[in-house]
Amino acid sequence: MADVLADKAISYQLNKTQSCYRLMRLDDVKSVFDIDQDIYPFPWSEGIFEDCIKTGHLCIVNEVDSEIIAYGIVGMIVDESHILNLSVSRAYQGKGYGRELLMYLLELVKRGNATRALLEVRQSNQVALNLYTSLEFEKIGLRKAYYPAENGREDAIVLAKPIT
Repeated sequence: MADVLADKAISYQLNKTQSCYRLMRLDDVKSVFDIDQDIYPFPWSEGIFEDCIKTGHLCIVNEVDSEIIAYGIVGMIVDESHILNLSVSRAYQGKGYGRELLMYLLELVKRGNATRALLEVRQSNQVALNLYTSLEFEKIGLRKAYYPAENGREDAIVLAKPIT
């Protein structure tokens, strides 16, 4: 799936700031891990990010002024894309970067012949739920005790969107 981009950087402008999407590289893992560690109480390990790159998942970073400010990771199974992680650094949250990145990922998986996008989101993450439903993701299920949480486990809402 990563070959959809052929390692070309795509530039765009949001909030009068020049940004660039490109494929995540192994030398980006520390920066991506730092974002994950800052915004999540139960972050992925650096090894998980490395494995996603090595196994060929679509791993995209968003840079502003050469700083990684967001990333997205998507796995493909036949014609279904599974958004595994979509995160924006704390300083850039609420400014449209998450929406733009998600829309960009959906366009890439469409080019890769995906017919549906699937993702899980914490039941308590209302900001993310609002973003996904505003882009026409619909609830298709619930995964009980899917996420680690401070007091045990938290359910995940499973969302899907047809890609046309």
